[in-house]
Order: sequence, then structure tokens, then C-alpha cells
Amino acid sequence: MIRQIMKVWICMATLALWSGVQVSAEDFETATEAVRNMRVGWNLGNTLDSHSGDTLNMWIEADKNRTVSTYEKAWGQPLTKPSLMKMLQQAGFGAVRVPVTWYPHMEATFSSVKGYTNAEGKWVYTPWLPSSDFIGTKIDPLWMKRVRQVVDGVMNQGMYCILNIHHDTGASNVAWLIADETVYEQQKERFEAVWRQIAEEFKDYDERLIFEGYNEMLDVKNSWCFASFAAPNQYDSKIATSAYNAINSYAQSFVNAVRSTGGNNAQRNLIVSTYGACDGSGNWNPHLKDPLKQMRLPQDHVENHLIFEVHSYPEVKNLADAKTHVDCLMEDLNTHLVQKGAPVIIGEWGTSTHDAYNTYRDNLLAYSTYMVQQAKANDMATFHWMGLSDGNFRSVPHFNQPDLKDAIVKGYYGEQGYQSSVASPAVLPKSADVYDLGGTLLFRSVSTQDLSAHLPRNIYVVNGKKVSVQ
Repeated sequence: MIRQIMKVWICMATLALWSGVQVSAEDFETATEAVRNMRVGWNLGNTLDSHSGDTLNMWIEADKNRTVSTYEKAWGQPLTKPSLMKMLQQAGFGAVRVPVTWYPHMEATFSSVKGYTNAEGKWVYTPWLPSSDFIGTKIDPLWMKRVRQVVDGVMNQGMYCILNIHHDTGASNVAWLIADETVYEQQKERFEAVWRQIAEEFKDYDERLIFEGYNEMLDVKNSWCFASFAAPNQYDSKIATSAYNAINSYAQSFVNAVRSTGGNNAQRNLIVSTYGACDGSGNWNPHLKDPLKQMRLPQDHVENHLIFEVHSYPEVKNLADAKTHVDCLMEDLNTHLVQKGAPVIIGEWGTSTHDAYNTYRDNLLAYSTYMVQQAKANDMATFHWMGLSDGNFRSVPHFNQPDLKDAIVKGYYGEQGYQSSVASPAVLPKSADVYDLGGTLLFRSVSTQDLSAHLPRNIYVVNGKKVSVQ
């Protein structure tokens, strides 16, 4: 089988149906290969993940004329255009993580939510009561359609796309996915149903689409850093044990649900995050490494198709400390995650230093280059959290932090930056036989000048090279 894969991405202006050609796990790109081929990534944040975030302040849902676009623009970002993805690809980015919040689009009516002026003259909202107007299991088809359009926009540029469940987790009171064994048992059916729907929607997409089971899932105390940190005395073994067991159960349910849908999902690469996506950094508490140590690799019927994910936001006020953080991070991830049998991505990274771009820019740029360099050296992919192109700059599109973009890109490609020849198409003969990934001959003597005009959208083997036709 072909192990040294050279991809040729052939883009079409219009979308075609995905072919139903099935591939074996042996031929589908492994998790290790996928992480390597992602190169450097970016998060399409504050977009499809936007939501009201508080049952007492459901300001989006109070708009009874709200649409899918209302949510996408709610947190200050414009509607996502294909041109943004083209700009990212041309700048050297190989992957985009698309965070998606699903609960506002899962059958709850929010009919009780209304805005009004209270006795103090303030505009407030009646609360949403999930106990009586609860979220269901069916995803709004209009929302799914928009998610698919954004995913297509990424993949039509030949980039990898990571699709997840985002602010259905986290510290807000709207989160229904909580790292707790009791809550897991209550939400297991809904969680698996959501993932089966997402997986069915995208089951014929090629290996560049990767699913991420959940974002930053927290315990019943909303503890960051490690489970039960927010409990009295900053640790509670009962809460912590329940949280880590639940994380591993959610991860296994996610893998089981996606695999059950078949198609390309039978061997699609899947991502599972540690508790809170915590990276284990620091030495100020003996439990900081617990999220890494307690994370288990889910059981899977195919080998090397699972990926671990963590997030990392160190301070950059002191550059030496920031670089030390990166060095320790790489060591910890290799020791506690990679050794369990799966590669790692840093699905979100940046800095926790307030206004670092304006106040500590030199440190930020140097740290950013170093983070990407070290991740690449350790066979890990990085996904910068937002920035680079923000707000209305995305509509142009334009990088409003071009020096930060350059620092990230140089971290991967070197001081010369990204050269388009790095990803230039392979040289193919004028015509060639076309095979599926299982080695079955599909077509003889197909013109290679415009494969998209002759072949349905899928992955093929042409002249010994793996080719993705869009």
C-alpha cells in the first residue's frame, strides 16, 4: 500500500455529489499522517460557535425573527465566505478548525424567552427553562446545511477541516455535556444521537474532514486546570474520579457513534480531548498532570485513526518563561499522550496575557514562532485561536495581524515563509488509469488535465499518487 502519500488537490467551482467508493482502513490516511499533513491550522472562532450562553440572558433567542445567520454573526463576526478560506490556504495554512455550538438548534423552542423593561428601567429577559423546554436530539436541517456550507468552503481549498461540538460544553449554565458520571448516563443517548446525525451528514466526505467529539468539558464545579480544582481545598477525589471516568466514557461513545454510521466514517480520523482540553502545564499543583494521565485511548476497531487534543494559553510577558512552557508542554504530551498510541494536536493556542498583541508584541511573535516550530518537530499540529483576521477584516478578506500570521507561518515553513511550490500539484501524465484506494481499476486512460470534469468527487489513485477530486 502507498505509505508515502503525495496529495493533489483539484478544486471545482461548483459542488458535486460525493462518490460512494468505500475504502479500507489500511488505505485511509492514518491519524499520524493526517496530523503531519495538516501542517499549521487556524480556528474559525466566534462564528458557528456563537450562542447566548446564559439561561437568564438568552438574548439571541429573544429575537423571534432570528435565523441561522443571526447566530453566525452574534459575536461580532461576519458571515463566513469562501474567500476567507482561500486567503488562509494561500498564506500556507493547511487546516481549519470549525467550532460549532449545537444546542440552540436542537428542538428547544425558547418560547418563554422574551425581552422586557424591568422596574429599574433595564432591558432584561425572561429565563429559558431547559427542564420544561428541553433540547431534543434532532438538529435543525437549516443549521446543518449552513455548517455543511462552511465545511465545504474549507475543504474546497484542499485544507483539512475539524468539526466539533463546542459550547455545549464549558462553564456556562447552558452546557449539557458535563464531565460527571451521572450526567453522562443522562446525556449519553442525546450525545450519541447528535454525533450519528453529524456523521451521517458527512459520511461520504474524504479523509480531510475530521470530527472532534467535544470541546472543553468541565466537571460539576466548572473546574479548570484539572478536575475538582474549583472544589473546597482545590481537590475532591470523588468529583475528580467521576470527571475523568466521564471524559473517557464520552470519548468512547463518540467513537462508537461515528463508527456505527459506516461509509468513510468507518475509518475517519477522530479527535478526543483531555478533561477541559487541559494541557498539564505548570508545577504549582500535584494534580495538574491528571488530565493527561487519566485520559484513555478509546477502543476502536481500526488502528491509528484516533487523535488526542489539548489547548494551551501561556503568558508571554516573559519570553523565556513562555518558551519554557512550550518545552515542558512537548515533553508532557509525548510522555502522557503520545505514548498511549495516538498523535496530538494543539487544537487551540494563543496567550492568556491581556492585549498581548499591542503590549508584548515582540514576545508574542517570538513565542508564536517557537510554539509552531516545536510542535512540528514533535509531529504535532497547531491551531491558533482566532486573531490574524478578525471582525470585518474577514469579509475583505484581509489579515489585520499580518506580522502574527507571518510569525506562525515561519514557525512551520522557516524564515522564507510559505512558498506555494511547497504544495504544488504532482506532475501527472496526460492520461492515466484511475483506481480506488483498494486497488480496483475504475477507469482507463482518463485525461489528467482536468480530472474534476471526468470523475465524481472522491479520493483516487492516479499514476501511483493519491488524488482528491473535488
